[in-house]
Amino acid sequence: MHKTMTEEERKVHRARIQRAMDSITREEDAALTKAALDDPDTVLITSLTKRRPGRPIAAAPKMPVSIRLSPDVLDYYRSTGPGWQSRIDETLRKAAGLKKNA
Repeated sequence: MHKTMTEEERKVHRARIQRAMDSITREEDAALTKAALDDPDTVLITSLTKRRPGRPIAAAPKMPVSIRLSPDVLDYYRSTGPGWQSRIDETLRKAAGLKKNA
């Protein structure tokens, strides 16, 4: 687990990075960049950051709504544990005669 830096530690870290960057000439930077891009094991940061964390985006995402349910109905579904909202959706789909989404 990473330790969170204080603002002072961040300033020191940024200054250290800036000094390192300032010490490299444009020619050295160009040579290092070319070598890195020519290396087949190099993975560009953009390749690593394209995917966002979390669930993949659904083709037909569910819509948040506000619905009033009887307390006993709500208690029943909540008592079935995690996924109770999906089970309500499934019950409503069956009642409406709709196919299950893939």
